[in-house]
Amino acid sequence: YTEAWDADKTSIHVMPDTPSILLAKANAANVSHKLYIQAWEEAKKKGYDMRADAIPIRSAKASRDIASDYKYKETHEKEKGHYIGCQTAQEDPKLSWAARAMLLQNDRIYRKAYHDSKAQVHIPVDAMSVQAAKECQTLVSDIDYRQYLHQWTCLPDQNDVIHARKAYDLQSDNVYKSDLEWLRGIGWLTEGSVDVVKVKKAQELLNERLYRTRPEEMKFTSITDTPDVVQAKINALQISDV
Repeated sequence: YTEAWDADKTSIHVMPDTPSILLAKANAANVSHKLYIQAWEEAKKKGYDMRADAIPIRSAKASRDIASDYKYKETHEKEKGHYIGCQTAQEDPKLSWAARAMLLQNDRIYRKAYHDSKAQVHIPVDAMSVQAAKECQTLVSDIDYRQYLHQWTCLPDQNDVIHARKAYDLQSDNVYKSDLEWLRGIGWLTEGSVDVVKVKKAQELLNERLYRTRPEEMKFTSITDTPDVVQAKINALQISDV
């Protein structure tokens, strides 16, 4: 089966300029890593020529000078002591403005006027606010709140005293539970209580034996002359082999 194919494989010749062959070569060139970096490798072999006045070098130097702290402060150091136009610091507007801002931000100077005047306040003793504060202090004072009143003397047969005693007796826990003292130590059987009777009734309702009667326990006698029995006998005689 494969003998003819093996013989034909050695005799097949494909032209090198067919479209499929050219497309395969182009795809191989596109995906070739060696061809992809060939130009870069050849450029590295040639070396490079970087002059001192090249644009990238000059840009790097300028960036370094700008970022340098020494170059940043060089102009300021040269201009120290060469201010012209102000003989004192008070005449310089910038220094005056800085001193004014410092005074405004100083907390001690900000509170100086308050501390100087807080001890010079004079309030009359009969002012409305003082009187209101005194009344408020009296209301919230614990001493006045807990001041005991004088002892009252009441007759024992007064109506309000009798009514208070009855109210105290009704509210007293000992009097409220005094009618249960005679029950202490007395035994009690639960038979006949409401809960026991209720449980028994529920048990009778759920009892399967009382709810249903089994068929074998029922007495049943079949009637021999009923139509279905007669018809059954006739059918048995018709299909009887005897």
